[in-house]
Amino acid sequence: MKALVYTGTNASELRDVEAPVAAGGQSIVDLSFCGICGSDMHAWHGHDERRIPPLVLGHEAVGTALTGPLAGRRVAVNPLMTCHDCPACDSGNHHLCGTRELIGMRYPGAFAEQVMVPDVNLTVLADHLSFSEAALAEPTAVAVRAVEIAAGAGATADSRIVILGGGAIGVLVAQVLAAKGFARPRIAETNPLRRGMLDNIGIARSYDPREETPEDGSVDLVIDCVGMGATRAAASAMARPGGVIVHVGLQDNEPGLDTRRLTLQEIGFFGAYCYRHQDFATALDLLTGGKVTGEGWTEIRPLDDGAQAFIDIDQGRAPPKIILATG
Repeated sequence: MKALVYTGTNASELRDVEAPVAAGGQSIVDLSFCGICGSDMHAWHGHDERRIPPLVLGHEAVGTALTGPLAGRRVAVNPLMTCHDCPACDSGNHHLCGTRELIGMRYPGAFAEQVMVPDVNLTVLADHLSFSEAALAEPTAVAVRAVEIAAGAGATADSRIVILGGGAIGVLVAQVLAAKGFARPRIAETNPLRRGMLDNIGIARSYDPREETPEDGSVDLVIDCVGMGATRAAASAMARPGGVIVHVGLQDNEPGLDTRRLTLQEIGFFGAYCYRHQDFATALDLLTGGKVTGEGWTEIRPLDDGAQAFIDIDQGRAPPKIILATG
């Protein structure tokens, strides 16, 4: 089968690879679409020691089950594989399982014509939900988890909200916030192409953080979808006393978080990693109901163009999300 293979730092190529073979409790999915995630870019840049080339990346996938109990059904793939038998899993926090794995990390991913996943990781799609929209289920689940954490930490409908980063997660967080009844946020984004798209779809007010920034201590909720030293510093400064920072992005681990200010002003700092099963289900419900959509900010490209897509994203010539047509 054809697959886009990560071959080394800043390099990938289309190759013929062996098709997966399912064992007990596993299903083969004939893939239709798979989105390129920021974590795929992180690996492509050579910054993830867990992803060792040659490796098929990709985990934001949808398609048709070929084998298993859902054979013949249109499905979304939950790429997070867990043990289902530990305190985290037993409490519903499967994303915190100590032995969790992700397709496209140590296991072959979904930038391919087929992928193998556990049967329990498949969810049947509503008949009217297109594959291209359903391919946003996984990153939407990330956004749902971030918003749930923010709400649990005290964010309310009238909170003053800033999202750092206008990539796919930032856009989806803004849409989930709108679906949950929160006020329209501001989004910090340095890429003018992305700012233009954000303004056109109207889900947030964008700004260039190199030219302007919210007043120190003026923001109730900051959701950092970048996760680098500079954005942690910006979040630390703009959060109000008693405010909340939700940290989603994982670009680097450099200094920037002002722990002294967070302590003295009792600013809550919360990590948001992946999603629970119910967050994935909520994401699909939002997509099915049309409350979250890729219209106006996503682009579909053929798998054959995957290597160039990575280059275009890296060089800032791409929209917030490129989805590869794998089938």
